[in-house]
Parts: sequence; C-alpha cells; structure tokens
Amino acid sequence: MAFVPLDTVITAERLALMAPRKSDYEDWAALRTVSRAYLEPWEPSWPADALSRKDWHRRVTAWTKAWKSGAGCVFLIRRMSDNALLGGASLTQVRGWPANAASLGYWMGEPHAGQGYMKEAVKALCVWAFPMLNLARIEAGIVPENDRSRAVLEGTGFAEEGRATAYLEIAGMRRDHILFALVRGDIRR
Repeated sequence: MAFVPLDTVITAERLALMAPRKSDYEDWAALRTVSRAYLEPWEPSWPADALSRKDWHRRVTAWTKAWKSGAGCVFLIRRMSDNALLGGASLTQVRGWPANAASLGYWMGEPHAGQGYMKEAVKALCVWAFPMLNLARIEAGIVPENDRSRAVLEGTGFAEEGRATAYLEIAGMRRDHILFALVRGDIRR
C-alpha cells in the first residue's frame, strides 16, 4: 500500500471519512452501545470488555499500526452537517502486486441505517482507494441474509462472485458468506 497519511479525509456529498482518534471514544462507544443488538448478528463476537476505554485503545493502536504498515485503513464516518458519528468503514488485508486487492468492511449505527449513508461512504472510499492504494479490485463478503449489505454492494457496482463455506466467525459461529468484488473502473457513479 502506498503511504497514506493518518490525517487523510475522504469526503462525499453528506459525509466525511477519517481515521479514528483517541478523542473519538465517547462518540464511538455511545453509537455502538445503542446499536449493539442491531450490529451483533453481523459481526465477530464482541470481546468481554467491548466498548470500554481499554477496548478502544486496543483498537486504535491496532488500526494505527495497520495504517502505518500498509496493511489497511480504518475510517470513521461522520455526517458533515453536524459531525455526528454514523459508522465505520475499512479496507484491510491490503495486498500488493500481483493481487493489488483489499477487503472491504463496514458498519452503520442503527439510528442512521436505511438513509443511504453507507452506500455513499462505500462509493467514496472505493473511488479514493483504487488510485491511492493502487488497487485492481476490492473484495467484500456478507452473510447470505444480510439484505442491507447486499444492497450497498450491488448499488455501488460490486458483483457477486460466489459462496465461501465457513468463511468467517460471525456472532460466535463459523458462517458461510456470499463473496463480492468491485474491479477498478466498475464503480457506479
């Protein structure tokens, strides 16, 4: 991955994506707390100390290390009109030549779901990432019944590529995933 400054900000019509800072803890913990029941069915099991300052510190340290090593970029998504934290998006497992690929992940706080924010954020992130990270493709996987994630991916030009058996641990169980990819030049405008 090319060097990407930690102060990078990606903007879209209503949103700004930026690297998490220690000072984001209160907003992050509040949004994840009110959204916990909404998010847990779609995410890996939460640690016992989820939402604690210690958990946040551990996450920011890992994300910063990944960013600096070129392994990935994690962003928080904020609404520009009021700076409200809406969710997060990431590109991880960034692989150079010959793959030139990365894995996309994202989450949206329940109060902000269904308003088109995630589609806008994913589109902006992908438009930025292809040239900035020299990617040829961005990959994503969703559990089969996650219709909202399917709509985000298909709405930004991702194509379904197949099914991976027992792909990831989600909510305490190995789950099959439907795999999608977006190839440079295929993003929907």
